[in-house]
Amino acid sequence: MAIKLTLTEDETEILIDALEADLEGYVEAAKEARGNNNREDVKTFTEAAERIQALKGKLEALLGD
Repeated sequence: MAIKLTLTEDETEILIDALEADLEGYVEAAKEARGNNNREDVKTFTEAAERIQALKGKLEALLGD
């Protein structure tokens, strides 16, 4: 299902900033899980980080960043 949404540039930048903070949290959680040898959590957190990065990239492309 696709969702159409109209955002201002400022709103898009706010989303990008929020995604960046979320991304950092998942990357850090994956590192900690790796250090604890918890493979399942490493996979979960890494996949979440990748999905966030992809969405962040789409938004940045819309702004021309």
